[in-house]
Amino acid sequence: MLTRSNVLAFVLGVCLLQRQAELPSLSEFLMFVFGTLLILILVKRRLQRFSVLSRIVLWLLFAGLGFFWAGCFAQWRLSDALPAALEQQDIQIVGVVASLPQSIRHGSKFLFDVEQVLTEDAQVPRRIALAWYRSPSRPARDANDLPDVYAGERWRLTVRLKQPHGNANPHGFDYEVWALERNIRAAGYVRADSNNQRLSAMVYEPGYWVERLRADIQQRFEYQLDGKNFVGVLQALATGDQHAIPPDQWQVFIRTGTIHLMAISGLHITLISSLIYALVFAMWRRCPGWSSFLPAHRAAVIAGLIAALGYAVLSGFAVPAQRSLYMLSVVALALWTGRMVSATSILTWALLVVVIIDPWAVIAPGFWLSFGAVALIMLTTVGRIAKSHWLSSWISIQWAITLGLIPLTLALFQQISIVSPIANALAIPLISLAVVPLVLLATLPWFEWLLPIAHGLLSIGMDVLIWLNELPAAVWQQHAPPLWTVITALVGVIWILLPGGLGVGFLTGFPARWLGFVALLPLFLIKPLKPEAGDLWLTVLDVGQGLAVVARTQHHALLFDTGPQFGDTDSGERIIVPFLRGEGIEYLDTLIVSHADTDHSGGAMSVLAALPVQRILSSLPHHHSLQSQGVHHGPCRAGESWYWDNVHFELLHPSEADIANGHGKTNASSCVLKITSTHGSVMLPSDIGAVEELELLHRQPDKLKANVMIAPHHGSNTSSTMAFIKQVDPELTVFTVGYLNRYGHPRKHIVERYCQMGSQVLRTDQHGAVLLRFSSQQWSFEHWRQLHRRYWQQDKAN
Repeated sequence: MLTRSNVLAFVLGVCLLQRQAELPSLSEFLMFVFGTLLILILVKRRLQRFSVLSRIVLWLLFAGLGFFWAGCFAQWRLSDALPAALEQQDIQIVGVVASLPQSIRHGSKFLFDVEQVLTEDAQVPRRIALAWYRSPSRPARDANDLPDVYAGERWRLTVRLKQPHGNANPHGFDYEVWALERNIRAAGYVRADSNNQRLSAMVYEPGYWVERLRADIQQRFEYQLDGKNFVGVLQALATGDQHAIPPDQWQVFIRTGTIHLMAISGLHITLISSLIYALVFAMWRRCPGWSSFLPAHRAAVIAGLIAALGYAVLSGFAVPAQRSLYMLSVVALALWTGRMVSATSILTWALLVVVIIDPWAVIAPGFWLSFGAVALIMLTTVGRIAKSHWLSSWISIQWAITLGLIPLTLALFQQISIVSPIANALAIPLISLAVVPLVLLATLPWFEWLLPIAHGLLSIGMDVLIWLNELPAAVWQQHAPPLWTVITALVGVIWILLPGGLGVGFLTGFPARWLGFVALLPLFLIKPLKPEAGDLWLTVLDVGQGLAVVARTQHHALLFDTGPQFGDTDSGERIIVPFLRGEGIEYLDTLIVSHADTDHSGGAMSVLAALPVQRILSSLPHHHSLQSQGVHHGPCRAGESWYWDNVHFELLHPSEADIANGHGKTNASSCVLKITSTHGSVMLPSDIGAVEELELLHRQPDKLKANVMIAPHHGSNTSSTMAFIKQVDPELTVFTVGYLNRYGHPRKHIVERYCQMGSQVLRTDQHGAVLLRFSSQQWSFEHWRQLHRRYWQQDKAN
């Protein structure tokens, strides 16, 4: 009954649930199950000759079971929530540091398992994410500032928490479902409090012991390889902590297509398990007494499986590690019992176990890439009659993985590595066969002397990867392909890789194999929709407490502001560049940085590093770093205007007098842009205040009216005067603000002021990115939390 097709149906049901805006109720689940079972019984008893129909009904039943299994799992996890009334309130808790603390700017962050809530009537989820900051005025760490925190310690802490909330943008990362999958039900920071105290140096539970062991291994690696360039890579290979890898090295792995080697994947776990299996088998056979007690192959199976389990647990037990462990478990069971199990059955059972344990795994890119790569290997190797040379087989497998993962890689990341085959030909044997075994041996205290050897070998490979990364054509980047082109391309890949489809004879064997390559073409050739002549598409991105707006005409694109910095990264890298790439915007005609405040200029360097920019307009001071980026840079000046595709762009502020009288206040000199099409207009006033609003009213009142306005200065007390709002008279006002930001933006009375004037109000913290379309003699808008609504976001899509 539990056939491969039924397992796939179960997984499909889980996938379907993760795309729902609402969770199913228990009554709906019971009605579906009983109804399907009744139909199945009728089909079996009365229509036995229609065996195909009974299989379809059974398939639907398993799909429904998967759908409602994931729904029940989600209901259970969502029930462990932080009440909205307790957000940003001081709460005292007792719990255990549950993860490796990670260094961040001005502090560290870690997961925390709450054991007890000391604040009366407070309710806190079981697992939360905390940051512990040192005072910016005291950067040096000392006993009175920021204590060292280690995994497994029990602490009493005073914290302030929020419900999980992430930026909601097209082609963006969904932090909220990421947190839900990891059971992180609140996030916040540790408050400065004299009652904060370490209660226990170590809580001896298996999970905490493993985390402490991972931390000890990382510390020993740092001590042994102090100052070495690639110590973070070796730490990641040993403990699975990918945060140990510096961002520049991480980009090298991404661009060379070797990022999979930094995940503790099936390749590493299977290799280690196989080595232990072979070693124990050889030793066991040399001892006749042992073999009479337990056959050598069974002892080797146990040892290999224990090694795989140990490495998977040590690495953090991510999806690729889970898949490998479950597949090895099925193989071990088959070897133990002496039964033959097909390769596809092994993969199917691993798939089922992963999805049952973690229904959100189907959302993670690693899930599809991991299982997809193994499925491609099986398609290439399993059931082939002719035996080929090991080198030919290895080349065939690399060809299959490289070609087969192109559709998924473009759909998930909008880029593929051109140098990946060359990079992997070197990196896979070097890292998997040499570096990883040495690193794992070095985790034992007696073998730390192997670390310099492992680092030396790794350095050789990294030098080559860095050289490949710097090649001009190392990476192919493009728009996000439509779903139908991805499905068509996957069918084409399977067609190409069917028997007889590898190597130089890919046109022989299976008929019309060239059709597979034709099926790949839409993936690259079908371009995203773009505005018609005279149309204006405007996207107000959700960058938190900051501003970033993308304006597009038929042949041009403009970016107004680049959002804030986020610790070690910024909104340019995390939000703006993925959006531009996903939408097929290959370059910017103009980048406007309205002023120097980091919530408006924080992502500019990442944008400039990612794609060409023809010119920059700004009110930045001459010493600002953006002034020396090799791009034509001019000041924002009132009166400057231009036309793109019958759409008019005009700067209204600052004037020369405004710049001269700015007294060093960056907000006062903010660039103000008015965009006018035949279908409607939009005003972008950045962070100007009441004084600048009054100047605009006196200087050019006839140019202020607009259908849409981005609220000045995020809705603060210092802007949005009644006179200015009346003159602009916006039908829609967008407040670009961060969720529960520390400034209290937008101020309640400012929002009410716009509502009193008849303007509809949207907020990026509640609605996500706002998508505006000015076309067909009208304008319209949608917001991303409405278009992409999911059940874990439902309380925020107001």
